[in-house]
Amino acid sequence: MHRRLLVVLVPLAVLLVAALGVPLSITVAEREMQETYVNRLNDVGRFASLAETALSTGRTEALQQELTRYHELYGIPVALIDTSGAVLLGPAEAYQKAARAEAALPRIVTAALAGARSEPSWEWAPWDDSALVVAEPVGRDSEVVGAVVTISDLSRTRELILVRWARLAGLGLLPLLALTAVAWPVSAWVLRPVRKLDAATSRISEGDLTIRADAEAGPIELRRLARSFNTMMDAVENAAQRQRAFVSDASHQLRNPLTSLRLAVESLAPHLRSDGDGQQVYDVAVDELKAMQRLLNSLQASARMESLRTASPVDLDEVLATRVDRWRALTATAGQTLTVDVPPGLRLLEPPGGLGSILDELISNALRLSDAQVVEVTAQVVSAGPGTVTVAVRDDGQGIDVSERAQAVQRFWRSPRHQNVSGTGLGLAICADLIGAAGGELRLEEGLPRPDGSGHGLAAVVVLPVAPASAPV
Repeated sequence: MHRRLLVVLVPLAVLLVAALGVPLSITVAEREMQETYVNRLNDVGRFASLAETALSTGRTEALQQELTRYHELYGIPVALIDTSGAVLLGPAEAYQKAARAEAALPRIVTAALAGARSEPSWEWAPWDDSALVVAEPVGRDSEVVGAVVTISDLSRTRELILVRWARLAGLGLLPLLALTAVAWPVSAWVLRPVRKLDAATSRISEGDLTIRADAEAGPIELRRLARSFNTMMDAVENAAQRQRAFVSDASHQLRNPLTSLRLAVESLAPHLRSDGDGQQVYDVAVDELKAMQRLLNSLQASARMESLRTASPVDLDEVLATRVDRWRALTATAGQTLTVDVPPGLRLLEPPGGLGSILDELISNALRLSDAQVVEVTAQVVSAGPGTVTVAVRDDGQGIDVSERAQAVQRFWRSPRHQNVSGTGLGLAICADLIGAAGGELRLEEGLPRPDGSGHGLAAVVVLPVAPASAPV
């Protein structure tokens, strides 16, 4: 919007300067041409007066010298011609040479010999190379005996017009540049409330529902929009809080009845025959109760995690230092191998709830949901764009189909192969939400090759922004 405002203001300023400058430039050019015409008209009027006296007395030597000296001094051919158009006095050769290039000369001379004075010519455009022809009759009315004619080259006058135009353009450019220089901070000031509102919406899109727009600054239209925006966000935040509170409260309230029900069911164990159908039904009931308890625990964890929406910088080395030993113990217990290949010094923005918890979930999935023999943890910096760090957990287990990877990060989704494996289908979904709240993403890709060559395992790749160098840990 800032650029659009400048695109509107600057052309308007250019049009304003042009609307004032073009008529002024035309006036300047016309004034210069009029001044040149008046000077030539005064000159031919003087020569016509001298010619009338010279012709009546027959003393033409002085007039010839005047005309010749005028041509030598100003470079303007001037001649006294008779009623037949022949040159009587003046530099005849220079006059005839200049006359051949002027198509309007016969018309002007004919009018002068008829007793009419020359009309001003407005051929003032710099790209026009015609000369200025001025003729003055010698004599009065029916006693006209000739005419004095000058043919003036206007190149000097047009150069002067161009110089004046250049000065006017420079003078017009100064306020235009000043206006352009002022338009940037002024437009920035005008759009400051809009930028603040945009910054608030960006923070909200990152998951911080506590942000509100400034409803006291800016024009009344933006203040009204900010108040409506804040009212909407109050309703959204209240709805989200009520939703989280309902999930947390419902999970908590159901915990005790489920625990009591499980104890009641387990108390039936001594009364069941080991070889009867009741034992099988009993085992199914206990498993279902355990699954429901795990689901309630996951729902409570999800509600707690969703209330945290602030990403903070963290050193990946410190996160791994507190987790790797436990991961190695878990993999060793399961008869699996864990490898960690992470370069030192990586600093990134960790998701709400901690990066360690997310990596715990990904390692747990790799151990529980596949027959992997090797689990590999790697990390690298991707310098493209603003800079990101990718942390990948790869295994050489069964993996999942490409068509199922997008569904795997949805809540409560379970692969058909994992229906009998403990879990709620919330782990990856919660991890994906938290990573997205930190400005990153969770991708499921092809993992390590399987030992039997039948395919590849699964790779859970966490992409997070690089933490700013000035951000405290």
